[in-house]
Amino acid sequence: MSDPESEAARAEALAVAEQVHAGTDTIVVPTDLVEESSEPKPAPEAEKALWMRIRSMTVAEKVKLALRGNKDARGLLMRDTNRIIPRLVLQNPRITEEEILMLAKDRNVDEEILRLIADSREWTKVYAVRQALVENAKTPSGKALQLLPSLGEREISRLAKSKQVPSVIAVQARRILFRNVQGR
Repeated sequence: MSDPESEAARAEALAVAEQVHAGTDTIVVPTDLVEESSEPKPAPEAEKALWMRIRSMTVAEKVKLALRGNKDARGLLMRDTNRIIPRLVLQNPRITEEEILMLAKDRNVDEEILRLIADSREWTKVYAVRQALVENAKTPSGKALQLLPSLGEREISRLAKSKQVPSVIAVQARRILFRNVQGR
């Protein structure tokens, strides 16, 4: 059962995302939220001010910011309540492997985000991202099981003994280790 208000917000977000991708958008987002800066992490009060600015934005402005925003804006938008906004942040061309790795390790991130990361060849090329996805209990089990054989024997051994991963992952890790021992 879905809320008609959230359905309208999703539809608006998708329409704006299509406009941004097509280059026909007319929404203006402040340049200080779009341009990357080489400055250190902002002070907590500056981050709170940024959070307040983003919170007061319309869905259309958030969509545009998700697709073009800087690292600080992307970090805050990943926690937006509208499920489409975090997905669009992943489409931002400026998102870094470091940010993806932090998301893959985050046990509070939405399962859908982890699925999108696991489906991306670009991001699963990075060994640390694959490892973080397998270790994250929120990663869908099917995706984690697909990535498990690509890990090194040391990590598989550690996962086989771990209580922090779902039992399905630990059991499969033990099977892989057993097969490796049998094959020698």
